[in-house]
Amino acid sequence: MTIDGTTMSLSQPAANPIKGTALLLRLEALAAVVFGVTAYAMLGQSWIVFAVLFLVPDVFMAGYLVSPRVGAWSYNLVHTYVTPALVAASGFVFGPIAFGIAAIWVAHIGMDRMLGYGLKKETGFHDTHLGRIGKK
Repeated sequence: MTIDGTTMSLSQPAANPIKGTALLLRLEALAAVVFGVTAYAMLGQSWIVFAVLFLVPDVFMAGYLVSPRVGAWSYNLVHTYVTPALVAASGFVFGPIAFGIAAIWVAHIGMDRMLGYGLKKETGFHDTHLGRIGKK
């Protein structure tokens, strides 16, 4: 079968993802940023705290100093929405500060994904679930 001059087999997936999928993932990431920032604004917490904590998850890139495997594991641990969801759930015990931290965290992950920084593969920092970071 030929689509846009590219021959595709029905038994094998295409070599390149559909361009529309990448756009959809970027829009989903934008929604996460908007949600995180809006939730934080509704909590009425300090924007200075927001600015200070916004890049904290990137500290976990330090795992790459040990190895690509440790780096991917540590980076992914704090760049999946599961972790801030757990922090938000703890807000029912610890109070609004946990909700604020979770909102900042979701905004951070969304911003990273908008910029193309997805969850890392163990082959190296530039290999992500969104594709390879950098020039092709």
